[in-house]
Amino acid sequence: MQKIRLNILGLSVSQTQSGAYALVLSEENGDRRIPIIIGPVEAQAIAIQLEGLKPPRPLTHDLIKNLALAFNIVLLEVVIHKLEEGIFYSELFCEMDGREVKIDSRTSDAVALALRFRCPIYTTEEILSKAGIVLEADEGKQPGTANVSEKSEPPGSSPFSRYTLQELEEMLSEAVQNEDYEKASVLRDEINNRKKN
Repeated sequence: MQKIRLNILGLSVSQTQSGAYALVLSEENGDRRIPIIIGPVEAQAIAIQLEGLKPPRPLTHDLIKNLALAFNIVLLEVVIHKLEEGIFYSELFCEMDGREVKIDSRTSDAVALALRFRCPIYTTEEILSKAGIVLEADEGKQPGTANVSEKSEPPGSSPFSRYTLQELEEMLSEAVQNEDYEKASVLRDEINNRKKN
């Protein structure tokens, strides 16, 4: 089986299922994308890691990583190996005591763990042929690129635009402490946008 490496392109609200999110993975050396519908809890676990937020207590995937490291288990790679009736199936390839162990996993959990272990995510040509889509290039962008998670809001339209940078950073800290990661993500974007300008 020839493996094709995937990168995480982003998360967006699902257009087809209410309350769900689309995790978009992109082929590393190509234009194809794989959208995978995941639940809000799984999306939160992935978004927290993508945003670099540090929760005050370990979340489930952080706990799994801590347990694995405590017992000298290393996650080597994630492979999305099967697509059946619209459901993606993944395996975790781990190393423990010099031997490789393969563990069945939901794809959303596998991606959340891959982010935490900083390990590669792969799939097969068969799955890319079945589920891969090529997005039309936006004006002004290179062909084959897309910003799935970017929101195109006019400047000053953020609900936090009236706050100072210091107030935003205090609100971000409070949101993380309260485990309101959705709000924390929006605040972090606002802070990053301010620092760029």
